[in-house]
Amino acid sequence: MNTPEGLFYTKDHEWARVEGKKAYIGITDHAQSALGDITFIDPPKKGQQLKQGGFCATVESVKAASDVYSPFSGVVLDVNRELSGHPELVNRSPYDKGYIFEMELSDEKEKAGLMDAAGYAKYIEGLAE
Repeated sequence: MNTPEGLFYTKDHEWARVEGKKAYIGITDHAQSALGDITFIDPPKKGQQLKQGGFCATVESVKAASDVYSPFSGVVLDVNRELSGHPELVNRSPYDKGYIFEMELSDEKEKAGLMDAAGYAKYIEGLAE
């Protein structure tokens, strides 16, 4: 599994790339692989207030629908409009072109509750045992 350095990860298999007070959010390579071919993304609404760990989006695949939870509290700045016509970008490029939305963080201290790449890789290994 691809687990890039410099991102924050959740136990629910979301990732966050933080740039100042802004973060890009998506699902991990592990999550997209488990779901299979992504067929639809229902992102949060622009301007929506999110709480860390709260429901924010739905990802549908040929296998199942899965809820996405926000890694941080804050407000949705924009959604990745490319996904409405090309949800498979989440499969092909989960950490780049397949991000789901961007948000402004309201509490950067929430980073402390998330995993780094090494911690997430170890977490995934534990799930396989």
